[in-house]
Amino acid sequence: MNRTYVRVLIPSIWAPRGGQGARDAHLVGHSTDGTVAPSSIVAMTLVTVRYFAAAAEAAGVDEERLELTDGATLGALRDELVARYGAPMQRVLRSGSFLIDGTVRREAGHPVAERVDILPPFAGG
Repeated sequence: MNRTYVRVLIPSIWAPRGGQGARDAHLVGHSTDGTVAPSSIVAMTLVTVRYFAAAAEAAGVDEERLELTDGATLGALRDELVARYGAPMQRVLRSGSFLIDGTVRREAGHPVAERVDILPPFAGG
């Protein structure tokens, strides 16, 4: 079962209010009563990703925990891994596969699980 939690994204952009300058500045996304705008609340899931062989070489680690938005798919995980590790990971994922709950998955729309194994293509017979 995925561990889901809520993360409050606090913007770091200050904007002047009413053109009065810094003394009347407020944090964008916050109201004057200190509450956070609903659009700043995002449900997140922690996923343990284990890498094997060429995937571990591309990532530089054997295992890591990633935060993904709740309901994330393999396509979103693939995009995150390519953004983090670039062309070496992209080559592995192009012909490799994901192991989720003991089943090999390649469909971009399949939901991630609490643990995902990244398997490179295997040679041999």
